[in-house]
Amino acid sequence: MSELNTNSNFQEMKLSNHAIGALMMCLQRCLLEQSDITGILGDLIFLEKDGELFCKNPPIFKIEGNNLSEDDYNIEDEEY
Repeated sequence: MSELNTNSNFQEMKLSNHAIGALMMCLQRCLLEQSDITGILGDLIFLEKDGELFCKNPPIFKIEGNNLSEDDYNIEDEEY
């Protein structure tokens, strides 16, 4: 691992919260579909800004059978 630290061809970067979320969506999608995660991870495109990586094409998936309407998600009606 020390080779990576001394090689000037590498630049240190961190995953942004956006990129972490994209990776978690990949994991969730593959768990739901019971499929291999390597293909979907290989298709991700990352962009760098200010030392952080962002995912240009996060995975999208739809869950069938969702009978909830927008009103079911309205948090303004909740009492705290």
